[in-house]
Amino acid sequence: MQDFEDHEKPHDYWMSYSDMMAALILMFILLLMLLIFSYSEILQAKIKEREKLTENLKKTEQKLESIVGIRKKIVEDLIKEFKNSKLSLKIDPQTGAITFSESVLFEYNSYNLTQNGKKFLQQFIPKYIGILLSPQNKDNISQIIIEGHTDNRGDYLYNLELSQKRAFEVVRYILSNQFPDFPQKQLLKKYITSNGRSFSQLIYKNGKVDQDASRRVEFKFRLKEEEMVRQMEQILKGASK
Repeated sequence: MQDFEDHEKPHDYWMSYSDMMAALILMFILLLMLLIFSYSEILQAKIKEREKLTENLKKTEQKLESIVGIRKKIVEDLIKEFKNSKLSLKIDPQTGAITFSESVLFEYNSYNLTQNGKKFLQQFIPKYIGILLSPQNKDNISQIIIEGHTDNRGDYLYNLELSQKRAFEVVRYILSNQFPDFPQKQLLKKYITSNGRSFSQLIYKNGKVDQDASRRVEFKFRLKEEEMVRQMEQILKGASK
């Protein structure tokens, strides 16, 4: 009788093992829930970060579209203004940069403005500046840049000095007392600058350097927000990696 009772009684060993397994399963479930919760938080943070990045990208795109629209309108006004002009110039339909051949303003290898060059500037500048520094445009303009360019004959530094002197001579004459007054003449001092590029930006034709075309003076303008947008693009590119 005693042996029968002992045989029927559950062993403590199996009860302890079952409790241990239950505890382990419970711990596993709790750990799994913790991992899921943590992953959910990380995922939510990533989603918010992505949404913020997308929002910033949209704002940048809108800003770029706005800038493109401003430049496009100014370029259209410049093309319209000089469409029927007898002045010898070329307007880039994308950037609005206006190019003059060297012979329009200077004699070969000289940085002194010719009399014809001075007359040319007197006809061109009031119209050009009148558009850029008009009430609707002036708040968007950062710089008005006069650039001198040479061909690749001779030493780079010599040509750099020549191109700088030519660009400066144009600015000097425009702001001098010898140049006729025009409405934005004093205001122009806040915007205008000059650069010499030597032969760093040559013009090519049929795969060869076009020496005549390379010798030129260019009038360019820069919008205030362009540099800011470039910085924003770099930041957003870094954030998207």
